[in-house]
Amino acid sequence: IIYDELMNNVSYLMSFFSQHAMNVIGIFAEEQTLVLQIVAGVLHLGNISFKEVGNYAAVESEEFLAFPAFLLGINQSRLKEKLTSRQMDSKWGGKSESINVTLNVEQACYTRDALAKALHARIFDYLVDSINKAMEKDYEEYNIGVLDIYGFEIFQKNGFEQFCINFVNEKLQQIFIELTLKAEQEEYVQEGIRWTPIDYFNNKIVCDLIENKVNPPGIMSILDDVCATMHAVGEGADQTLLQKLQMQIGTHEHFNSWNQGFIIHHYAGKVSYEMDGFCERNRDVLFMDLIELMQSSELPFIKALFPENLQADKKGRPTTAGSKIKKQANDLVGTLMKCTPHYIRCIKPNETKKPRDWEESRVKHQVEYLGLKENIRVRRAGYAYRRVFKKFLQRYAILTKATWPSWKGDEKKGVLHLLQSVNMDPDQYQLGKTKIFIKAPESLFLLEEMRERKYDGYARAIQKAWRKYMARKKYVQMREEASDLLLNKKERRRNSINRNFIGDYIGMEEHPELRQFVGKREKIDFADTITKYDRRFKGVKRDLVLTPKCIYLIGRDKVKQGPEKGLVKEVLKRRIEVERLLSVSLSTMQDDIFILHEQEYDSLLESVFKTEFLSLLSKRYEEKTQRKLPLKFSNTLEVKLKKENWGPWSAGGSRQVQFMQGQGDLVILKPSNKMLQVSIGPGLPKNSRKYEFPFDCPSEWIRVLILSVHFTFISQSLPYPPPILCSSLFLCSIHRKIFALSITLLSLPLPPSVRRQTTNRPPPAGGRPKPQPKPKPQVPQCRALYAYDAQDTDELSFNANDIIDIIKEDPSGWWTGRLRGKQGLFPNNYVTKI
Repeated sequence: IIYDELMNNVSYLMSFFSQHAMNVIGIFAEEQTLVLQIVAGVLHLGNISFKEVGNYAAVESEEFLAFPAFLLGINQSRLKEKLTSRQMDSKWGGKSESINVTLNVEQACYTRDALAKALHARIFDYLVDSINKAMEKDYEEYNIGVLDIYGFEIFQKNGFEQFCINFVNEKLQQIFIELTLKAEQEEYVQEGIRWTPIDYFNNKIVCDLIENKVNPPGIMSILDDVCATMHAVGEGADQTLLQKLQMQIGTHEHFNSWNQGFIIHHYAGKVSYEMDGFCERNRDVLFMDLIELMQSSELPFIKALFPENLQADKKGRPTTAGSKIKKQANDLVGTLMKCTPHYIRCIKPNETKKPRDWEESRVKHQVEYLGLKENIRVRRAGYAYRRVFKKFLQRYAILTKATWPSWKGDEKKGVLHLLQSVNMDPDQYQLGKTKIFIKAPESLFLLEEMRERKYDGYARAIQKAWRKYMARKKYVQMREEASDLLLNKKERRRNSINRNFIGDYIGMEEHPELRQFVGKREKIDFADTITKYDRRFKGVKRDLVLTPKCIYLIGRDKVKQGPEKGLVKEVLKRRIEVERLLSVSLSTMQDDIFILHEQEYDSLLESVFKTEFLSLLSKRYEEKTQRKLPLKFSNTLEVKLKKENWGPWSAGGSRQVQFMQGQGDLVILKPSNKMLQVSIGPGLPKNSRKYEFPFDCPSEWIRVLILSVHFTFISQSLPYPPPILCSSLFLCSIHRKIFALSITLLSLPLPPSVRRQTTNRPPPAGGRPKPQPKPKPQVPQCRALYAYDAQDTDELSFNANDIIDIIKEDPSGWWTGRLRGKQGLFPNNYVTKI
């Protein structure tokens, strides 16, 4: 019972999968039923058997006719009639006459089988066509097809089936020769390439031996002719075929005969075919009667499977199996010739199907009959790569400036220019009439590698420009955000607004003694040496380091004991986690003092780069806490002290810092008891912002510079500094020209010191001889147009009209000079050569 249920379930599952597959390809339910109905009809046709009655065939049991007739939608009596007889048309004296020919048992069996085969073949073609239609698209595209057929067959006894299979393989070998051997060598001749022809066997003569129609007729034509003249019994037809073959093609160099068959010299070797059953297997007994029977079906679906025009085809012979094979093979060849075939040659090393079992003679024979030796010789002597000049130029135009973006002139000369530019060996290529031929794949790989390098270089340049743009954009945004922190809240120093942000002013990578206090993978956002004020308002130097996580204050102390006693070592004085900050306090004046407020105690610090530090700190604080860093601006600030366990100051408490209006730009500190008074002169207004020169509008920033120069001479104060880092010498020269032009146009009065130097004096009285002029200096010199305050230790500070020795001029805009014995860098747009 379990076995029966299991088998029933298996049958049900197979039926389910078949119907599911037909659903997927879009076959309607009614058509699915008809497909299964025809398959059942084919199976029931196999149950019909025949008996001999008076030398003619009769259906042995007519009850087996009813169900297939029902399934196929045809009349039962007509099915019986067409299986045991057929209509034959004959002509005599210009008149045509139809004769009803009764079949014998052998012919009736062939007719039944032919009908079953025809139904099965046509329903199979219908399913294939349905699948193709389901996958068909409304646009053209490239396809890859795989052709897998029976290989060449050579058995002890070879018959009609082996003859057909070997014929198809012979046709495919001919395509292989046409496309790889013959076509390649012919192309070399057409293009005028120097070439030594390679001999090979062209099997077209064997294909003609099999499929020729006339002069002389081929084996298939003779076979069809013999089958057409066969009578009711096929006995003796094979011998008749052999005799005709000997008469018609017996002298052919690739044909031999013997008493039981014939031999064909295929490309794969000699194959002997036995004549027994050749004619019977070639005959197709699907006469027009059976087609007419199927067209009389009540089912339109079955009628559509047999679309033949009986009126037009009645006079012709029924197609034979050989003619069908020949037509299908030629159709296949036509399809393949439209494509670009690639061949996979499979070598069978043994007959045992075991690893490491090698039959050398068998392998050698396969290599010979597959034509691999000739193909390799042609490929080795030939050129692995060929391309028309235009496409070659388009692909490798990027390698030279002359060919990019397109070559102007003769394409052949352009190709030659490309090859010479990459120093390719002339023996590795030849130029034909329309194509270039490259011999070794390595030479082609050289071109491809150089092409990839070019694209890689350009891609890197684009990436570099993009990253530079994004970094500059981010940098400008960061400076704007930093400026916004203090905008309308705090006065600004004159030289701080346009200052560039550097971040690491210490060089942490070169100071491992400082880096040891920071986490291994922590990024350094900011590092600078600052001043920290203790509870007595005494200033000490500390290294301030900011990372995404913490603020570090690093000092230096003498080692009091141990082997390193007396040495000054770096010591971590304080570590503040960014998120533990409560706020930061600053004054409203232009000083550099700020206070970091934390839960335990505060830190009073002074840094020239406070704006940069606060902008980075604010960003990291917001990342950690998801809120803005509280900034407090007041001229009276309070500092909470650290509780100590020693001395009179151990109680902790607080201190006060009071800011007062003073004179000048230098900070004056006056500590008194628990208060620190800080006085400093007025700075730039609180609403001062960095001015970005609009480089896309030169006239605008020229106007601004002229006004800046004008303001400088009227007020005789420190000038608003132009951009220090000139992007090119052009900008720096423009600054100098603008300055000179502004003096002329505005007719400004010069400073007294300059007027005194340039006032005309009367010539000296006679007497003492005129002193010899001083020799010109050995080094070039320049005069300062206006004052400059050094912003770093390696820079020079100077006043207007100072004479500076020029040691080195740099295109970046920063020159190296010497003033009063000190050597350093200075901006060239602050000076003019003398």
